[in-house]
Amino acid sequence: MDDKQIRDRITDMVEQERALRDRLAQGALTTDEEHGRLAEVEAELDRCWDLLRQRQALRDAGADPETAAVRPARQVEGYQQ
Repeated sequence: MDDKQIRDRITDMVEQERALRDRLAQGALTTDEEHGRLAEVEAELDRCWDLLRQRQALRDAGADPETAAVRPARQVEGYQQ
């Protein structure tokens, strides 16, 4: 994926996140369903942001951003802030 495709995926995930919250507010799904799906969406968002950061770091280092790879959610979610 190139940067635009990754950003488009991020936009899609943010829209999904909003839709889930709207559905919860309308009573269309339970809190547990919403939390479960939100956790999946948030993990995917973190993976996308991580991939964009990798690509930029490679560019900054003069390397090929195409060598960046999507990392497992467990690895990305385990980063300390």
